[in-house]
Amino acid sequence: MTVSRSAVEQYLYEVKAAIRNNRYIIARNSKRQDNLDLFSDYIIDEADAKAVLLSLEADDFSEVRQNTHIGQEHEILWIFGKNVNLIGRFSGVEKVVGLYIKFNKLENKYVIVVSFHEQKHPLTYYFK
Repeated sequence: MTVSRSAVEQYLYEVKAAIRNNRYIIARNSKRQDNLDLFSDYIIDEADAKAVLLSLEADDFSEVRQNTHIGQEHEILWIFGKNVNLIGRFSGVEKVVGLYIKFNKLENKYVIVVSFHEQKHPLTYYFK
């Protein structure tokens, strides 16, 4: 899908408003093991994650795509990447971690952070 910078900025404006109002959740269930791993492998808590989400900018945008999961084809997913400094929980060593962040903003303005984990593959950034 083609998307303009202003569309990404508007999307982020709405997502950040939901996050500031605590109308969001980071998916942490058995189907989202990568999300769980980030919180167990690094020293990061909910407040840190919220700060990362609120720091996203249009330049962090990678792509927008239709959800392909059965029954969820009507959903549009927005993907961002962000490099952050995190400390390994067991190593105590700080390193730059590239995060993969995928949002689903529902019609009721509630945001599901579907993915919030270490990137498995480098992202291509739409505006960089």
